[in-house]
Amino acid sequence: METSRLPDFHKLPLEERLEVVKRFAGLTEEEVQQLRTPMSLSHAERMIENVIGVFSLPLGIATNFLINGKDYLIPMVTEEPSVVAAASNAAKMVREGGGFRASASEPLMIGQVHLVEVQKPVEASQLILSHREELLEEANRTNPPLLKVGGGARDVEVRTLEGGLAVHLLVDVRDAMGANAVNTMCEAVAPKLEELTGGRAILRVVSNLADRRLAEAEATVPRGVLGEETIRNIVRANEIAKRDTYRCATHNKGIMNGIVAVALATGNDTRAIEAGAHAYASLGGYHPLTEWRETEGGDLYGKIKLPLAVGTVGGATHHPVAKICRKILRIQSAKELAEVMACVGLAQNLAALRALVSEGIQKGHMKLHARALALAAGATGERAEEIARRMLEEGNVTLERAKELLELA
Repeated sequence: METSRLPDFHKLPLEERLEVVKRFAGLTEEEVQQLRTPMSLSHAERMIENVIGVFSLPLGIATNFLINGKDYLIPMVTEEPSVVAAASNAAKMVREGGGFRASASEPLMIGQVHLVEVQKPVEASQLILSHREELLEEANRTNPPLLKVGGGARDVEVRTLEGGLAVHLLVDVRDAMGANAVNTMCEAVAPKLEELTGGRAILRVVSNLADRRLAEAEATVPRGVLGEETIRNIVRANEIAKRDTYRCATHNKGIMNGIVAVALATGNDTRAIEAGAHAYASLGGYHPLTEWRETEGGDLYGKIKLPLAVGTVGGATHHPVAKICRKILRIQSAKELAEVMACVGLAQNLAALRALVSEGIQKGHMKLHARALALAAGATGERAEEIARRMLEEGNVTLERAKELLELA
């Protein structure tokens, strides 16, 4: 049985790492070659407007993830040093406690039609709800393929706002992120809503606060892995994030380091995911997306819950490397992808808090930063490692110093 527990994976040469992932995911030689090759300009031109080039980012693999009893290698796209290493390290700690446990709700997205100039909002709300079935039928006429796979518009809700109404269309989008399908449905029902209310539909669009499409994960780290003092300090750090919005913003940003890296690797909308997460964290006052506590037995228990509107079809998921990343993940649905991403977010938070309350965040970060600067200066292999080590010893981690040391060779 393949395992994601890969000691010293980071020490392997790049080609050997590729070979390990190839075997784990059953990649073809063509797919491996695709990972080595930047996106073509012709493909880029099919994605956005006014293309002049391609901007590449590193694709790394986080190891050690055991989720609901299944091993995963996690593809992550990020420019930030230490993110992949931190996730892998935290996953190794969680593995000692049996791995992550995760779940996700049904893929319900919210489409909004905002009506203005409604003279009698209370009566209009009741009238809308009395025509619920008619509105759902109108919405579902726009997307027969979605109905065939078990999705479609499920319900209608109405909220009264100052100056008008917000009509919510709840849509099961199955394995899509769903924005396009939901937007089309909102536009389809808007004329009927105007007719029923006498108002004017001014906005017809999906909401990125997908609070009906939640993913959650939990994990336990044994006391012997972290130590009593570190566990208590992690819990204290989490409490500080609850009381201090300035700290909480950074707490949640660290969580999103991991989630967004997986989203980017799998061709998902990172801005929608970020917006949804922070909006959800703001319900009832800005709060941390994770919760950490010490168990009666002295272990560390953590959990995360947030909206994750992600897809495995549609949008940029057709990107050739995104397809390969989903194959590496060996996921069967968008629901499973959301579960994996929640676990990565929890792992990222664990790693960050552990570093912050012990040696500080910069120690590990600067080690990787020094290596990146050595490579940027033109060093390779052992020489890059030597220059990085020298800069750290000197306390002078800069590109200029890396170039100087390279010239001394």
